Amino acid sequence: MGEPAIEARALGKRYGRTWALQDCSLAVPAGRVAALVGPNGAGKSTLLHLAVGLLRPDAGEVRVFGRDPRSVLPDIGFVAQDAPLYRDFTAAELITMGGRLNRRWDAALARDRLAGLGIPPGKPVGKLSGGQRAQVALALALAKRPRLLLLDEPIASLDPLARREFMQALMGAVAESETTVLLSSHLLADLERSCDFLVVLQTSRVQLTGAVDDLLATHCTLVGPRAGSDAIAGVGKVVRASHTGRQSTLLVRRGDGPIDPLWTEHEVTLEDVVLAYLAEAETRVAAAAWEVPA
Repeated sequence: MGEPAIEARALGKRYGRTWALQDCSLAVPAGRVAALVGPNGAGKSTLLHLAVGLLRPDAGEVRVFGRDPRSVLPDIGFVAQDAPLYRDFTAAELITMGGRLNRRWDAALARDRLAGLGIPPGKPVGKLSGGQRAQVALALALAKRPRLLLLDEPIASLDPLARREFMQALMGAVAESETTVLLSSHLLADLERSCDFLVVLQTSRVQLTGAVDDLLATHCTLVGPRAGSDAIAGVGKVVRASHTGRQSTLLVRRGDGPIDPLWTEHEVTLEDVVLAYLAEAETRVAAAAWEVPA
């Protein structure tokens, strides 16, 4: 395995007394399309802003291709939430301005992408639709020919058709290059079709990370007799459990050996796994908040 595109070690960022990100350790391999998933307030935007050098950490460190993010800015493309652009500028003017601000700039790529999408080059971007503005922001980010592309919930406010068109454009661009992508979103259905690596953030901490295929292979749902506190053969960890009077349904991480034959196994989706870990983290934090010191 080569050097990670993004590596964080005990990374933390605090606003006043509140940690927006705490003890964050992860490594996103180069060449992946990675999903950064979590609810609002989980720390997704903070992690991306640290990775692009817009924020300085209060604890730990983050490295992009083994270096401080601010030293590799020409290699990073970034699309922030709501695709912020100079709204009075046209797409053509933004492309020209980008060429003056970036050493490595592919204006033809941006023009061709926007022409292929039918986006008018002479219309102020403030008068474009939300989906068109997102596509302009993506085209500008890709014109940098970045090694790493960071996207902070760029499709959250788009309608389903605009989201699909944006994701198709993104996947097409990535297929033509060796760009690593880290895409923050809470729209799991869009991510499951396009991402091959997953980072789950909840309560300011990393709850789960790994290749999507590996995570799906190592998790399953079990249905069987009402579970007590006894360990189940072949189960490494029970992530989430629900019970009726006589039956239990468990989402588990597999352990060593075969699963106890008393239990029926079912495959899981990426959404099943993500929601289970998010719920587990939320339950754990809520329980800790109610603990009474001895």
